[in-house]
Amino acid sequence: MQSAEQFSIVKSDDEWRRELTGEQYRVLRRHGTERAGTSELNTEDRAGVFRCAGCGQELFSSAGKFDSGTGWPSFFAPLPGALATRQDRSLLMRRTEVHCARCGGHLGHVFPDGPPPTGQRYCINGVALRFEPR
Repeated sequence: MQSAEQFSIVKSDDEWRRELTGEQYRVLRRHGTERAGTSELNTEDRAGVFRCAGCGQELFSSAGKFDSGTGWPSFFAPLPGALATRQDRSLLMRRTEVHCARCGGHLGHVFPDGPPPTGQRYCINGVALRFEPR
């Protein structure tokens, strides 16, 4: 994954505020977190793709989704080139923050406690995603 330095979609804060709902803006642009268990996407089990709610980039396939029991949509692998990461040192701990590689929208975090084959758990805010059934 690339680092969260440069993104191909760059908009002003005012543009993002106009285009996103209040909760999407808080999560995607201000690094917020939705309450656990509040996203309908947590239980989405149809075949399809999960896109960035900010720019529409394809991020995760439904084939990589699993129930982590955390209350957030979780995936064991992103689509190639879809994500960027950055170290998050808030909350007195070090975590790896996950962003959309195209617009830089904050999606959630990745942890090394997921299932095979990757052992990764991408814990993603549902409000940062849009599901497209296929």
